[in-house]
Amino acid sequence: MASEVTHISARCFWLLLGDEEMAVPFAEFPWLKKATIGQLSDVQRPSEDHLYWPQLDVDLSIESIREPAAFPLVSRSAGYWVRVR
Repeated sequence: MASEVTHISARCFWLLLGDEEMAVPFAEFPWLKKATIGQLSDVQRPSEDHLYWPQLDVDLSIESIREPAAFPLVSRSAGYWVRVR
């Protein structure tokens, strides 16, 4: 399953997942904001609805990118945000 970062700006980055391209806003995913281009670009798609950034040790459901309001940020512990459903 292919995944590719196609563009990075100050506010978000774009992921190409098959034939779907989606914006990933840093405001919704703050733990990705300080990542380098190399770290963001190193994204794996181990399953249909799962993305993994090994250099950042970040796992995300693709559904959480499509509908971030359904997965609100509820706490910040140990220096990172936790998103729960």
